[in-house]
Amino acid sequence: MSSKIAGLVLAGGLSRRMGGGEKALQMLAGQSMISRVIDRIAPQVDQLAINANSDPEPYLQFGLPVLPDTIGGHVGPLAGVLTGLEWAAKLPGITHIVSAATDTPFLPLDLVDRFSELSGPERIVIARSGGNRHSVFGLWPVALRDDLAEWLVTSDTMKVLAWVHRHDFAFCDFEADGDGMPDPFFNANTPEELAEAERHLAGAPA
Repeated sequence: MSSKIAGLVLAGGLSRRMGGGEKALQMLAGQSMISRVIDRIAPQVDQLAINANSDPEPYLQFGLPVLPDTIGGHVGPLAGVLTGLEWAAKLPGITHIVSAATDTPFLPLDLVDRFSELSGPERIVIARSGGNRHSVFGLWPVALRDDLAEWLVTSDTMKVLAWVHRHDFAFCDFEADGDGMPDPFFNANTPEELAEAERHLAGAPA
């Protein structure tokens, strides 16, 4: 665990593909998806918060700060990242945040350690697996918060990698653990994918 890295669980989306409602609170094998993500990411960071734009009440049960986007309009993950960076800037000693999606119940238990190996004062690190880039899983320097804030109000694109490519960045590669488990960044975005995650968990070794 690093004393200089905070974590942010991104639960700020509209959940359209899940049919609306709070995707983060969907149950998966008797446990909400967000609680599974929290269980995996919390031991890896010094402090943790949730980024959510709906009623914060359901998220207060986790005992973590619940942060709505500081920029309105549901403009995407970068708004959540900015929110996390502005929160982290007020925390003593925190130089980076790590973001994680709320619908990824198999995220790596060594995510932060692996990101930290590639870290730099102003370097962004993005997860990659099987040739696919997972831009909502990133290590974000607090020092870039002002640049990101300006980008979000002046750019004509909110694509994460469009902003990332303006800066020093690196990809961090991960692979599945085996034993029939899925890609570590498998995301349950639809009811069908949620059912697939249930099947993976049912077949997971004890």
